[in-house]
Amino acid sequence: MINNRVDIISLGCSKNLVDSERLLKRFADCGIEAHHNSDNVCGRIVVVNTCGFIGDAKEESIETILEYAQAKKEHRIKELIVMGCLSERYRDELRKEIPEIDRIYGKFDWTHIIDDVVKLHPATLPYDRIITTPSHSAYLKISEGCNRFCSFCAIPLITGRHTSRPEEEILQEVESLVARGVKEFNVIAQDLSSYGTDLYGEMRLGQLIDRMATIPGVEWIRLHYAYPAQFPYDILDVMNRHDNICKYLDIALQHINDTVLSNMRRHIDREATLELIRTIRERVPGIHLRTTLMVGFPGEDDAAFDELKDFVRQCRFERMGAFAYCEEEDTYGAKHFADDIPQEVKDRRLDELMAIQENISLEINLEKIGKTFKVLVDREEGDYYVGRTQFDSPEVDPEVLIEKSQSLTIGEFYNVKISNAYAFELIGKVE
Repeated sequence: MINNRVDIISLGCSKNLVDSERLLKRFADCGIEAHHNSDNVCGRIVVVNTCGFIGDAKEESIETILEYAQAKKEHRIKELIVMGCLSERYRDELRKEIPEIDRIYGKFDWTHIIDDVVKLHPATLPYDRIITTPSHSAYLKISEGCNRFCSFCAIPLITGRHTSRPEEEILQEVESLVARGVKEFNVIAQDLSSYGTDLYGEMRLGQLIDRMATIPGVEWIRLHYAYPAQFPYDILDVMNRHDNICKYLDIALQHINDTVLSNMRRHIDREATLELIRTIRERVPGIHLRTTLMVGFPGEDDAAFDELKDFVRQCRFERMGAFAYCEEEDTYGAKHFADDIPQEVKDRRLDELMAIQENISLEINLEKIGKTFKVLVDREEGDYYVGRTQFDSPEVDPEVLIEKSQSLTIGEFYNVKISNAYAFELIGKVE
C-alpha cells in the first residue's frame, strides 16, 4: 500500500471518464500520486466512479465496489470512496449494504472529495483534467442531464434536468487542450440537441461547434448523442462549412414503429424519423450515421420487429449498435408497461438485427477498397499501426490496420489507401 497514492476506477461511459479525469487532476494538484484504471491498484485510497445506466452496468459497479471492499478488509487499501451515477441514485442503499464504503458521493457532489479527504483547496480550473485517453484525442463534455424523459431511461432520474456549460468556458477548455497537444475532440452529452436551451433560451450547438472549428489546432470534431426530436438542423450547415468537423453524427433512434416510439415517449414518429435521416444525408453528402436501436420494448410484436429490420435494411446505417430492453425501476415504462416479452425472444431479435447490420457494415466497408482516407494513428500493435478515419469514433467504431511499410508517428495523420475490408475493420497502406 502506497500512502501518497490514490487509484481511481472509472466505469461506464465517456461522460463518467471526464469526471474521473477532473478528479485525477485535483488529486495531482494536491501532491498526491493519482492513477487511473491501473493494473496494479496499490494506493491507500481507491475511488470507484460508478455507472447506473442499465442492469449490466449496475452489476459491474456493485461487483467492483465489493472487490475493493474486500481489499479493505484485507488491509490492502485504507479507504474506499464511491461516486458517480449508481451512488447518485442508490446512495442510502449502498451505504447500508456495503458498510466498508468510507465516503459516498453522487454524480455532482464528487467535487467535495478533495475538501473532505485531502483538506486542501487546489487552484484547479473547473474544466482542467488529466487526459487518460491517447494524448492526441479527448472527450469534450458540453452539458449534463436530460429533459426528454423517455419511458425506458433512468438517466434523468440520475443526472437531473439538462444543464449546459457556458459556451466561453467550453472554448477555453478546447484552447487549453490544444495547447497540450489534443487534435481530436469527441463532443459528448446526454443530449447534444438541447445544448444552450437552458442558458440562452435557444439551441446553440451549431454556434458552439462553428466557433470551436475556428480554433487553430482543432483538427477533428466529432458529435455524439444527438436527439432526433427538435433536431438542430443548423449544425448540418456548420458541418459543411468546416473541413475539420467530421462527417459523422451519433444519433440514437431506438425504433421506427409508431406504437413502440409512442410507448417509449420519444416525441417523434416513423415519418418524421425517415424525413430527418433523408435531410441529414441530403445536406451532408457522405456523412456516416451511428445509431442505437432497442429490441423487446413493450408493444414490439413480431410485425413491429419486422418493421425495425426493414428500417435497418432501408437506411443502411454506417454504424449501429443495439440492445435488449431491460426494465429500470421508477421509469415511466416500469410503471406503465408490463415487461412481458420473454428474454429469449429479446435475445433472438437482438442477434437477428445485429446480423443484418454486420452484412451492411461489410458491404459499406468493401466499397472503400481502393480509396484513400485521412487516418489518425492511435497506437502500434503487432504487425500494424492502428488508426481511425473521420468516420470512426474511439472504442466503438471500426479501426484501420496500417501495414508497417514505414515508421509512423502516433498521434499524426496520414493518407492511407484501403487494400482490404472486413465488417468491422479496414486494412491499408500509407501512400
